Amino acid sequence: MKSLLLSFMLASISFTAFASYKANHFITKPPSDSVKLKIDGEHAYYQKVVKVDSTLRESHIYIRTLQFMASKNFQQTYGYQEEGKLIFTTTQDLNVNLVYVGDDSDDNQPYTVQFAITVDIKNGSYRYTINNVVFFLPVDNGNKRETLYDAYVKANTRESRRIAREAKKLIVSFERYITALTDDLYEGIEQKSLIYKSKF
Repeated sequence: MKSLLLSFMLASISFTAFASYKANHFITKPPSDSVKLKIDGEHAYYQKVVKVDSTLRESHIYIRTLQFMASKNFQQTYGYQEEGKLIFTTTQDLNVNLVYVGDDSDDNQPYTVQFAITVDIKNGSYRYTINNVVFFLPVDNGNKRETLYDAYVKANTRESRRIAREAKKLIVSFERYITALTDDLYEGIEQKSLIYKSKF
């Protein structure tokens, strides 16, 4: 009986600690090493310059970016190797919640996001710009369209804590996704992991 009671207490403490960690770490704060949101007038976007291995030529970066984006099912809308510029667009179905097990008690909160990613290549570096971000949030009679800038304004409103909290959760969720995407893009360009080895 004592061991059953002890097990129950440990399980409830673990669950409480995990819920507190999830709420404090994942919902209110962006992931570590995340991309940074930039605001220019009424334009909201993400941009970062990434230095790569000095042995990589610009043509390698270009081709590997193409290969990576194709593997992620992004649509190329522009590409000019001599200019060192690529533009891709995509639509992704995401979820506000970090952990979703799929049972009825979960608060699913799905949404769809459309965005463009531009990759500029120069001097052993590439710069990615993620812009034209539009969220489609499910509502009773369809989808509500909201730009990244709209979400940013709502996240910084002082009129309603609930609206600000929901907007922040949406932005953090998207930033989690693009942080993973841009980290994977870097690995795809560097091609240092075993998955890219040409010998088999």
